[in-house]
Amino acid sequence: MAPAPAPLDPGAPDPAPRRALIVGPAGDRGAQAGARALGQAGWTVGIGAPAGPGLLGAARAAAVRHEVPCPRGDGSDFIDGVRRALAEGSYDLVLGAGDDWTAAVSAYRRHIPAAVAHPAPEALAAALDEVGLAERASRAGLDVPRTLPGTDASLAAWEGPVVVGCRTGWVPGRTRPGPFAPELFPDAASAAARVHRIRAAGAEPVLRRPVHGRPGALIGVHHDGRLHGRVQLVTARLSPPPDGVPVRARTVPVDDALAARAEALLRGLGWWGLVELQFVPGEQGRPHLVGLGGRFSGAVALAEAARPGLADAWARLALGRPVPRLPDARSGVRCAWLAGDLRRAVAERRGGLAADVADTLRWGLVARHGVEDPLRPGPDRRPVSRRSAGGDRSR
Repeated sequence: MAPAPAPLDPGAPDPAPRRALIVGPAGDRGAQAGARALGQAGWTVGIGAPAGPGLLGAARAAAVRHEVPCPRGDGSDFIDGVRRALAEGSYDLVLGAGDDWTAAVSAYRRHIPAAVAHPAPEALAAALDEVGLAERASRAGLDVPRTLPGTDASLAAWEGPVVVGCRTGWVPGRTRPGPFAPELFPDAASAAARVHRIRAAGAEPVLRRPVHGRPGALIGVHHDGRLHGRVQLVTARLSPPPDGVPVRARTVPVDDALAARAEALLRGLGWWGLVELQFVPGEQGRPHLVGLGGRFSGAVALAEAARPGLADAWARLALGRPVPRLPDARSGVRCAWLAGDLRRAVAERRGGLAADVADTLRWGLVARHGVEDPLRPGPDRRPVSRRSAGGDRSR
């Protein structure tokens, strides 16, 4: 469980030092947004990532980069890398970026000499189990697409289009990269080869009925059975289209009935901290839950831009520090990842390349930016140093 936060006196600053380490893959955009958000809230942020260049390693909001190997095998190299980074940076808190890294930080928490900003391993495992999550969500009153284990019997009885993915994400002892990404097939016969490849890789396949529509998300910080700082987003653009990450979204009024059912699901999971519930409209426009996560992500970056303070509140909660009141995000706020949206415009070319790029720039001029706003360079453009056992090198 998370430490109970002290009540916040709005007139008294939190005097304790605040240092956070984010560990994750080198190309994780959500982690860069998390580092930027924490840095703007007064945190000293370090980045732990595998050796080599990458977006995460170059995050301008981070003071230091540390080399942390991927969580593979028995986890010893990963644990040693995290412990080394903690010693070098004197961090108070560890946060994961990416499902594999988040699950590993939670699973190995007893080996990590710092606070961990994630729920217990059992809660994370239940959230990342697609079949189990669908069952729990249905009991909580949420709509979910039909989701079944990818057995031969299920495949033989399946009718119509099917999305094939892996039932679970990272598990201790995994020696290969993360599971296969979900893929849509027109029928079960064409999906059979994918199911067999997932099994051959040592993972468990899952079958899911596709739902179509503009995806959205409900994001906030879950504490004491309630969702605080609620941000409900509707995605306007994805990159790459049609099934990529959100690069453009806007806030809408929070659906209180949907949020209440989501809170029931989270209480059943034993969840605390940051959470993103991903929805896609199904029949009659009813939102269907298709995923749940508790890490920095593209959607969370947009939510932080629309309603600043989520990352800071999450980190404070994990340390038992004073947590400010978190009202809902204002409706109608536009938020964007401009670089990703421009790449999407080049690929999609809605109305032609020039028209799509011009529309993207117009949106970006009035939007809030979750990672970096190249149209309005800010004060967080500062050097990042790289620290390892061999010494320091400026980047």
